[in-house]
Amino acid sequence: MATVSPFAMGVLPARSQGKSSVLRVAMTAADIPLTTGQPSQGGEGVRFMGITVYDGLTRYDLSSSDKASTIIPDLAESWSVSEADSKVWIFKLRKGVKFHDGSDFNADAVLWNFDKLLTKTAPQFDQAQANQGSQYTGTLAAWKKIDDYTVEITTKKPDAVLPYVLASTFMSSPKRWEELGRDWAKVAEKPSGTGPWMLESFKPRERADLVRNANHWDKTRIPKCDRLVLQPMPDSSTRVAALLSGQVDWIEAPPPDAVPRLKQQKMQIVTNVYPHVWPYQLSYLEDSPFRDIRVRKAANLAIDRDGLCKMLGGLAVPAKGMVDPKHPWFGKPSFELKYDPDSAKQLLKEAGYGPDKPVKCKMIISPSGSGQMQPLPMNEFIKDNFNDVGIEMQFEVMDWEALRTRRRLGAAAPENKGCHGINNSWAYWDPDIGLIAASASFMPVPFGFNWGGYKNDKVDVLAAKAKQAFNAEEQNKILAELHSLIVDDAMWIWVVHDLNPRAMAANVKGFVQAQSWFQDLTPVRVE
Repeated sequence: MATVSPFAMGVLPARSQGKSSVLRVAMTAADIPLTTGQPSQGGEGVRFMGITVYDGLTRYDLSSSDKASTIIPDLAESWSVSEADSKVWIFKLRKGVKFHDGSDFNADAVLWNFDKLLTKTAPQFDQAQANQGSQYTGTLAAWKKIDDYTVEITTKKPDAVLPYVLASTFMSSPKRWEELGRDWAKVAEKPSGTGPWMLESFKPRERADLVRNANHWDKTRIPKCDRLVLQPMPDSSTRVAALLSGQVDWIEAPPPDAVPRLKQQKMQIVTNVYPHVWPYQLSYLEDSPFRDIRVRKAANLAIDRDGLCKMLGGLAVPAKGMVDPKHPWFGKPSFELKYDPDSAKQLLKEAGYGPDKPVKCKMIISPSGSGQMQPLPMNEFIKDNFNDVGIEMQFEVMDWEALRTRRRLGAAAPENKGCHGINNSWAYWDPDIGLIAASASFMPVPFGFNWGGYKNDKVDVLAAKAKQAFNAEEQNKILAELHSLIVDDAMWIWVVHDLNPRAMAANVKGFVQAQSWFQDLTPVRVE
């Protein structure tokens, strides 16, 4: 059982009135993310239990709202690639960093954490964390200590994306694991990272209490609030009611129909562009109708994205591909994602379908989750669009974390038999998750993101080329070509880009909404 502080018992207290400053957040997740180092619950888990309690060797710069977040040093002060072998990287570590338990962060701790995720024979190996970290650690081949504050990391192949993935590979304290009897279940109750917040207590599916780390090594990121309270609240109407009643100060993903009322009650509605797309990832197995490009294109042309965005209260914009048209990776695709039901019907007719023989497909969806927006009404809207052109879509509905497990298993897994797509909100915060590992046949799940078994030889060539492009400008050009190719091939069904809305009370100050799935809560104060 997780420990629970007296503060965490019962109904949430009224808003802070001058004593300790408390920020109370209602998440879309149904449970508290895994607390031991590699959070569950997707991007929301990283946002609230990753970059709060822990640090990585690198991190995203979340200090600006008017430019895309970039990778900057964190526990590593600098890094370089070997001129002799582009698979070998040298990371210089930051000195003077302490874990929450007072122990030193150093090269031994880095190696210990990589072994925790990747070396099954290591005593600290933790399958639960390995499952969550697999999307980030698949590129790692070897790691060794050069000295107390220098680490050499070798990738399986040349991989220019490494600094990005290390931002979500978090460092747990080896000392804490040892002193709690080498028991990860006990560590979950009393974890120790190096981050700006420390986990005090939590109760599964109810709440987590974090306190400020006044000794954080980065003095610019010591939290302005004394405490941070996280509440799982997957139902959007419940989140709205909690904000309006003063039980919480901040809610993720307010439903569009509640926005006018929230504004009327002087709540802040904050939005910004960020690297997000709401798609259906498609299966390319023998039983999938989406093996036929005409069906894939028809599905993309059947969706009234403008109408859907209107239903969402303007909190989304139509997708034209995986990335937004202003992104340097967009390129010049020739297939335009637009609402054209007549062309969709014609394509289906050419593929052998018609009124007496509709396309039949089953999609895995969730009722809530990180980046999922308002998935049930959105899926019903698209189902009606599909019916209009001759595509009958059924749903298999499950909890967000269960859906993420199905995504890591891949379309060919027995658990996914009979399913032809999965509605998993997607990111393009780095080249791997955004394009390379989602499309390359050599990057299947769980170490890559190719869920459905998609294979295109030209895509594979470009993906491999992008992995080896250490110059950012050169890599962007390759990625633009790659994106054009997967859009023209209608690799997935892309629907909308979310504007990342959140609502907060009028007395919440200091928040800067970065163009990222992740947000820095350290500057936030409750007045």
